[in-house]
Amino acid sequence: MPRQDFVCAPQLRVRWAEVDMQKIVFNGHYLTYIDTAIAEYWRAIGLPYPHGYVEKYANDVYLRKATVDYLGSAHYDEVLAVCCRVGRLGRSSMTFHFEIFRDEPDPGQAPLVTAELIYVNADPSSMKPAPLPQELRERVGRYERVAPRS
Repeated sequence: MPRQDFVCAPQLRVRWAEVDMQKIVFNGHYLTYIDTAIAEYWRAIGLPYPHGYVEKYANDVYLRKATVDYLGSAHYDEVLAVCCRVGRLGRSSMTFHFEIFRDEPDPGQAPLVTAELIYVNADPSSMKPAPLPQELRERVGRYERVAPRS
């Protein structure tokens, strides 16, 4: 998807501890980068996690599935843009899409990593799926450049 479709695109710099023996970012660290972007997303829509979501709605979101495609490699001290958006809002689930780029001014640049994470909203005491709050849907809808699918 075009990079300009992403409103949320926090930057981070690759640290020495994240690089493996091949002198590239170890694959598992990309999920940490994605987690950082999700935290920024929650702040941006006005529901900082966990207080803005868990305490407000008495529900929590649990990761159900993560799919990561590794298309390139980042190196020590590079600045990355971790682009994050909600691509789908189901009854009780939300699907986030990610693309991680070197933060360079090249608009034709291909992503290093693409990923999709699916979260399910649930009641923490019963662990049973619960409908996504309408207010969350509205906040996401106002924030995104491209409306999430239903």
